[in-house]
Amino acid sequence: MDLITTATSKDESERQAAVALLPVGSFEQHGDYLPLATDTIVASVIAREIARAYPVMLLPPITISCSHEHAGWRGTVSISARTLYQVVTDIAASLAEAGVHRLVVVNGHGGNYVLANIVQEASVRGPAMALFPQSSDWNRARADAGMETNAHEDMHAGEMETSLLLATCPDVVRSGNETADWSADDRPHLLTLGMAAYTKSGVIGRPSLGTKAKGHTALESLVRSFGALIALFDEER
Repeated sequence: MDLITTATSKDESERQAAVALLPVGSFEQHGDYLPLATDTIVASVIAREIARAYPVMLLPPITISCSHEHAGWRGTVSISARTLYQVVTDIAASLAEAGVHRLVVVNGHGGNYVLANIVQEASVRGPAMALFPQSSDWNRARADAGMETNAHEDMHAGEMETSLLLATCPDVVRSGNETADWSADDRPHLLTLGMAAYTKSGVIGRPSLGTKAKGHTALESLVRSFGALIALFDEER
């Protein structure tokens, strides 16, 4: 899996990209069939495909983030929202010193709520940072791929994530997704009680519906959706 950039300083000097991509994943349980690094893989794959299609600077991923809702499962590791805030803002400041004043945070973990605040604060005086994909981008990707679930019911380790990994790194997907569907559409106290209050397996969604074809189409859709975002930055230059 070529998920970490191998670009050299010379490459970036020649590219002179105005926009950098920072994948942010997590290290948290994804049932018995997807790896703990699933969100990092997803964010990195999306960022990699975007970098192949647009003139951007690709950064290596942040691999551990805010996964406190998954603390009930062994293997999950988290950092605080304060730490994630500081890491992302420090990276943005370092990029700016090097002449790259636009940063897109490619988020693979829905629990990283603080990223939205970072983007809002950074862009008070004009577009400087963005969060991608947004809900609309994910919804469009689901529709384009013909997925049967929506984002709410397919919250974690379900049709979307299974499809993306089957399409891009099938070797990390173990057997078991075919029988791991778990429904928990009503989860009003998730932030307080965590995932363990709503699922025994760690799964909320329908991974049995995941396919390689859906993953490829969803990824292609996300890459197309990014076009509107980079165009917005171009308008502000």
